[in-house]
Amino acid sequence: MKRLILAIFCIASFVSSDAQYTLRLVVNEVGAKKLDDIYVAGNFNNWNPRDEKYKLKPFGTTRRAIILKDVAAGKYEFKFTRGSFDKVETTAKGEDISNHEITVKEDVAENFNIAGWKDDYPDKPKPNTATAQVKILDTAFAIPQLNRKRRIWAYLPKSYATSTKKYPVIYMHDGQNLFNEQTAPFGEWGIDEALDTLTRLTGKEAIIIGIDNGGDKRMTEYNPYDFRNGKGEGSQYVDFLATTLKPFIDKKFRTLKDSSHTFVAGSSMGGLISMYALVKYPNIFGGAGIFSPAFWTAPAIYDEVAKADFGRAMKRFYFYAGGKESEAMVPDMDKMISTVEKKGNYETRRLMNPLGKNNEATWRKEFVDFYQFIIR
Repeated sequence: MKRLILAIFCIASFVSSDAQYTLRLVVNEVGAKKLDDIYVAGNFNNWNPRDEKYKLKPFGTTRRAIILKDVAAGKYEFKFTRGSFDKVETTAKGEDISNHEITVKEDVAENFNIAGWKDDYPDKPKPNTATAQVKILDTAFAIPQLNRKRRIWAYLPKSYATSTKKYPVIYMHDGQNLFNEQTAPFGEWGIDEALDTLTRLTGKEAIIIGIDNGGDKRMTEYNPYDFRNGKGEGSQYVDFLATTLKPFIDKKFRTLKDSSHTFVAGSSMGGLISMYALVKYPNIFGGAGIFSPAFWTAPAIYDEVAKADFGRAMKRFYFYAGGKESEAMVPDMDKMISTVEKKGNYETRRLMNPLGKNNEATWRKEFVDFYQFIIR
C-alpha cells in the first residue's frame, strides 16, 4: 500500500491563524462492513488510524460525519479507516486510492462514499528486500525502562567481517521501515542499499541500529512530554537508548564509543525524539538526523533546547522538512534551528525541499545527504 501522505488539519490549538473555519466531512455510503466504526486519519494525530476524538458519529439515519472546528486555512489530506491502516478505504476492487484533498478558505462541507476496505482484499506477500548486511539482533529485546520488548535490527558494513576496524553508529527509530519492504507498511527507507552504494563512492562506513516503533505506543514513546495522545514516555525511551541499548551494541560490535561517533535519527515523531536525545544525553549522542520533526506535539521542546548544555564536544544537527507537509512544519523547524544556533558548539545543516512530502519515499532520498553530513 502506498504511503499515506502527511499533510492535514493544522488545528488552532496548535497552529495560530488569522482565520479559522469549520470543516464537515460526511460519509454517505459504505460499500461493506456498514456497522463498523469509521475514523478519519491525518497529521492532526500523526495519521493515527484509531483516534477516538476523530471517530465519525451518526448523521441522520444512515450517514456518518465529523465536524472539525477552528480549522486554519490551508490544504488538507486525509483518509478514512476502520481503526488501522490494514483497514483503510479502497476502491470497490480493493485498489489503493489517493488521499482526499480539501483546500480550506471558508467553511467547508464535503460528502464521501467509501467503496471498499483494504482488509477485504488481502495484499500479495511483499518481498524481503533486506540485503545480506542486515541482521535482526533480537525479536524481543527488553526495554526495562518501559517494561516492553522490541525488535532490533543491525546493518553492518561489508568490511566488518574481514577487518578489525571500529565503526561509528547511528541509532534510528521506526526500525521496521528502514531496511525491508516486507515489514514496512508504507515503503522502506532503503538504508542498506544506500549505504552499500555510499561506501563504494565515499569510503564512509557506519553501523546502523534500527529500533522498531511500539505501534500504538509510538506517539507516547517518541514524545518526552504529555500530549493529548497520552502521557509522554520519551524520557524513558531515550534512557533505554543511552543506558541499555548502546552499552549492549558497544559490547557486541566493534564501535567507536565516544559521542563524536554516536548519532540518532528519525522522522516525524522520530525527529522529535532524536532532538530530545541530544538534549538529555549530550555526552552520549554527538549528532542527530531530524527529518520532518513533529515539534507541534511538544512545544516545550524549544525551551528545553534553549536551556540545554550540549557540552564541549561539537554537536551536529541535520534538519529536513518538505514544503508539501503541514503549513507549520518548516516554520517549526526553522524556530528550532534558530534556538540551536544561539548556543555554542554546534554545526547545523538545513534542507527544505519545496516538493517534499512527509513519507518514506522522501526521507529515503534525503538520507544520503544526511549520512554524508553526519559521518566524517
